[in-house]
Amino acid sequence: MSPATDPAAPAAPAELELRLGPIAHGGHTVARTAEGRVVFVRHGLPGERVRVRLTEAAPEARFWRGDVVDVLQADPHRRERHAWELADPLVTWARGRAPVGGAELGHAELPAQRQLKAAVVAEQLSRLAGLEHEVVVEAMPGEDPRGLGWRTRAHFAVDAAGRIGMHPHRSAEIVPVNGFPLVLPAIDGLRLAELDLRGAERVDVAAPADGGAPLVHLTLAPEADGGRLRRELGRLAAGRDVSVTARAAGAREPETWAGRPSVVEHAGPYRWEVSAEGFWQIHRCAPGLLHRAVPDAAAARPGEHALDLYAGAGLFTAALADAVGGDGTVVAVEGSPVTSADARRTFADRPQVRVERGSVEKVLGRLWPEAGPAPRGRRRPARGRGPARPDVVLLDPPRAGAGRTVVDQLVALAPRRVAYLACDPATLARDLGRFRRAGWRVRSVRAFDMYPNTHHVETLAVLEP
Repeated sequence: MSPATDPAAPAAPAELELRLGPIAHGGHTVARTAEGRVVFVRHGLPGERVRVRLTEAAPEARFWRGDVVDVLQADPHRRERHAWELADPLVTWARGRAPVGGAELGHAELPAQRQLKAAVVAEQLSRLAGLEHEVVVEAMPGEDPRGLGWRTRAHFAVDAAGRIGMHPHRSAEIVPVNGFPLVLPAIDGLRLAELDLRGAERVDVAAPADGGAPLVHLTLAPEADGGRLRRELGRLAAGRDVSVTARAAGAREPETWAGRPSVVEHAGPYRWEVSAEGFWQIHRCAPGLLHRAVPDAAAARPGEHALDLYAGAGLFTAALADAVGGDGTVVAVEGSPVTSADARRTFADRPQVRVERGSVEKVLGRLWPEAGPAPRGRRRPARGRGPARPDVVLLDPPRAGAGRTVVDQLVALAPRRVAYLACDPATLARDLGRFRRAGWRVRSVRAFDMYPNTHHVETLAVLEP
């Protein structure tokens, strides 16, 4: 029997009064008990005196976790009213329930949120990359004063009663939600909370920022009554421009129940059709801003060869293709079968664009074996038939980052510039550190507040050998 369950072991106190220390990656502040134990505290601000409800406090644990449930000495930048009541622990724990995730900085004013995020990015760059760099987190253009109504995509779990819900931090519990103030009004206007979605495991919703038709996608459980759910979703689509798709358990392709199987997205002069399960930047202003900023950072020239890694539906591929022109090439690599298929459709009439599906590591090893080991059973492309080595590389990896192998492959390919867009400052800093140890230098770092009221931040770094 572990000390956590042994009745003879000393029990951790349910609540503590603490002075909060600095912000840490992940949305926590760091505090210490009188005995010196570290406590990662959510929903606080550095310097505040607070009462903390412990959510993880095994006696033998290296550190504890907790939520602020009362503010004894508040920071002047703490909001009088949280951005979302269901994510406010001062309200939810008083009702006996943990707050949902998704708005863990909603208690702070937006400028204070950006200062906290800048501190996190700078600390990660210093600690993991050995890079001392002043960081300013830029507000998104046209941001709502409270940081609401920006999400063009939302993902909901479904509880046993068929209600949409979200999870508290580090919990499998599903808390029913009736509205989500961070999403576009078009998503809240669907009133999904009124539907009986028993048999669905997950609901994904997308609504284009330009007011186009939203799309609701269901992931069905093996025992789902598809006919009943189809009738239930028919109520949603009746008389409205709403599309509905669903993927049955084990099915290779989703089925379209109403409308179209994709949403139409725009950035600059371009148009994309993105499947419900495909990837697209979620802030309503992010595609337009990044479509310009990221290819500008890569600085591809006419006639050059560009490499777009983790390309998604090809938001940046289009601008790169314009930059290199008809005499250049773009290789776009995407691992998701759904999203790479979206990209292939989009660029079918752009002969200089080549879309490769597969893991970035394996595709690089197959196309340029000299940069790293090629997958077994794959031959090196015949001379003259493989793509030219890239002059510029753009990469936008998932939260796990590019990683050691991909960074080493890019170092071996020796492009003249790499533009690295990251949604996680820790994995970005880790990868930048590996580039720097290989002799590369970080030319610039920009950060964008693409996720207001959350701890997430988008960072764009430019590297040169």
